Amino acid sequence: MINKEKWKKRIREILSLDSHPGHISIGFAVGVFISFTPFFGTHTPLALAAAFLLRVNKVTCLTGAWVNTPLTVVPVLIASYELGERILGRTPQKLVLRELNLDFALELLKSHGMPLLIGSSLIGFAAALVSYALLYYLIVRFRRRDETLRHLTEEMEETGEELE
Repeated sequence: MINKEKWKKRIREILSLDSHPGHISIGFAVGVFISFTPFFGTHTPLALAAAFLLRVNKVTCLTGAWVNTPLTVVPVLIASYELGERILGRTPQKLVLRELNLDFALELLKSHGMPLLIGSSLIGFAAALVSYALLYYLIVRFRRRDETLRHLTEEMEETGEELE
């Protein structure tokens, strides 16, 4: 099942990364946005490319790209399609999802591309904003408990830059 100790350790590692909280958080937010795109099977390469191109934290960008799991992707995809159709002023049709792979994603984009891209972009952007704020808050709160991390974070926030 789920190894809680392993997850706690990973979360602690992210919260104590030697980087500005904003840099860590923006990397995660970019990954979260990518995780809501309908490009199944390409989220990891997209996150890596975005992390390098945008010069954001690679670890948190990859972590964010895995937020939309196989358990949540179907409801998010349906909500994205329906939102996109409503924004375009159309009545959503029933969306039939057979499988989640790149071939099906391309077929789905061909038949329902515009509403899917509009809806997933809006939902992904909202999720990215929330995830940025939440992770920034968690990092600062976590670091305040440790004297060294607290001092490092205060210096980073004052200068607005990463300390190496």
